[in-house]
Amino acid sequence: MKHRYFKLYKPYGYLSQFINNQNRRKNKKLLNNFYDFPSGIMAVGRLDEKSEGLLLLTTNGKFSNYITSSKIEKEYHIMVDGIINEVAIDKLRNGVIISIDGKPYKTQKCKAEILRDMSHIVERFVRDDKHGPTSWLRITLTEGKFRQVRKMTAGVGFPTLRLVRVRVGDYELARMQPGDVSEFNY
Repeated sequence: MKHRYFKLYKPYGYLSQFINNQNRRKNKKLLNNFYDFPSGIMAVGRLDEKSEGLLLLTTNGKFSNYITSSKIEKEYHIMVDGIINEVAIDKLRNGVIISIDGKPYKTQKCKAEILRDMSHIVERFVRDDKHGPTSWLRITLTEGKFRQVRKMTAGVGFPTLRLVRVRVGDYELARMQPGDVSEFNY
């Protein structure tokens, strides 16, 4: 069997799955709304319902395990509440104490910087200006704990308002629009 590989710009409001096994959340939007994916397809890693951006999909379990390993960088562009400063960025770079399964966990060192030009990000209304200023930053991680980026920005005093994954290893969101799917060779 020849394995298949896809890039998807997962829009805000969708689950990173193809079937919904939950009784209390029956009306959730799923990935099979975008494309007639082949059987055996799986999301490589996850983006939570409120996150958006690059999601890789494949029928190859070995590829999935490799991409989700700590060898591969994942890059996020994050809109936060308030004007983030270098003190907070430095804390992010050096690791932040977050909660994982109710226990304190110090995140690994990562790359973090303030972003000034966001022209590459698809605009989406998040909130009105009257609720205060916002700013953007870039975080590049090699680990991926549950809601890690959101917990990290909140941990340094700047809660996440919008989270867009723009890169996974060598695969980039580039000029994709929400809902776009493209197949690639591996």
